Amino acid sequence: MDYKNMKFKISAGCDRGLCRRGVGRQDKQLNTYDWLADVPGNANNTDLVEVQFKNTRKGYYHNVNNLDLRKGDVVAVEANPGHDIGVVTLTGELVKLQIKKANLKSADDIKRIYRIAKPVDLDKYEEAKSREHGTMIQSRQIAKDLGLDMKIGDVEYQGDGNKAIFYYIADERVDFRQLIKVLAETFHVRIEMKQIGARQEAGRIGGTGPCGRELCCATWMKNFISVSTTAARFQDISLNPQKLAGMCAKLKCCLNYEVDDYMEAGRRLPAKDIVLQTQDADYYMFKTDILAGLITYSTDKRMAANLETISAARAHEIIELNKQGEKPLSLQEDGQQQDDNKPKDLLDDDITRFDKSKKKKKRKNKPAAAKPDNEVRTEKPQQNEAPAEKRGQNPKGKTAQPPKDDRQPNRRNARKPRPQRPQDGEQGRTPENASNKPQGQR
Repeated sequence: MDYKNMKFKISAGCDRGLCRRGVGRQDKQLNTYDWLADVPGNANNTDLVEVQFKNTRKGYYHNVNNLDLRKGDVVAVEANPGHDIGVVTLTGELVKLQIKKANLKSADDIKRIYRIAKPVDLDKYEEAKSREHGTMIQSRQIAKDLGLDMKIGDVEYQGDGNKAIFYYIADERVDFRQLIKVLAETFHVRIEMKQIGARQEAGRIGGTGPCGRELCCATWMKNFISVSTTAARFQDISLNPQKLAGMCAKLKCCLNYEVDDYMEAGRRLPAKDIVLQTQDADYYMFKTDILAGLITYSTDKRMAANLETISAARAHEIIELNKQGEKPLSLQEDGQQQDDNKPKDLLDDDITRFDKSKKKKKRKNKPAAAKPDNEVRTEKPQQNEAPAEKRGQNPKGKTAQPPKDDRQPNRRNARKPRPQRPQDGEQGRTPENASNKPQGQR
């Protein structure tokens, strides 16, 4: 078979769930899935195009030349001064929603797309990008010599190499006017300083979160909303700074994802200070499972004692009975017991359950065959044991004496002599038989 001249067909449809045009380049951060990529005439509804540059910086431009642009195309766009090189990440109707999300109020912020990048443009772009790391290291030393309390996290050169953006982090206000003069004289480019926060820096660097997935700020989050510990309280999360902090050393953004559901579910639960009165005892709220709607009550206000878990509906029912002056028999419904079929927590299980016990020994004895009841048992001497009449003799016929033991026997551990069983044909003689024997016989 001729493998060299074979023609392979690459499927470009959407029959496998994801459209190739909708997904686009996955190596770019903040990638947006285009759900309207297969809709006819979607790209012709608007001339707005979303273009992404280094890291998380995005811009929106007008396609005034009516270029046939798709996701992943490298284009040259208008900049001040000169031009910049970026990658098209979104086209069509969804760009309008992205502009509204980015809070672009002025139409002057939207510039034009010149052309699809040429090889000459790409050569200048690669040359400018190769200077970024060295510029960042040198600019950090300059800022240190000037005594500025700031950290320059990254440097981004414009596509034509005429401008450089310095991203810095600072806790307080910094006067960097002298720094701009020194940087302009050193690198001979136009300088722009842009301050970013800890979350923007984490999104720029990227990484993997404790959930095992890539950071949200590095994949899809563009605008950051303030996060407070109130969101953790609503979700009954322990206020542990080490667990609540993300890669940026700030509170995790995902604390805001489910807080609305927890607040809505929490409204169905009774207040924490309400005491449930029964004929047995008074019950105080111990813990709650907000999403499941289950409440655990304890008879002691300060510790776990006689825990009972009931539903929120049952708790409200008991509260209404208490208001009417009635007390139920127990927290559970009359005639029912608490259901103990709960999922088992692995942390409460014994961690030594997988260890093999060394005390167990394998028994190699085979099960004895069944014998009839009328068969008489007879003891046979062992293979390594001599006959009964020769046990106490040595090979020469002399009686062998046991070796002397100087140690005194321990009374506690001393074993009593075991009575010998009579041999076949002999009559066992017991003290009772001896006492019953006539005195005249010997």
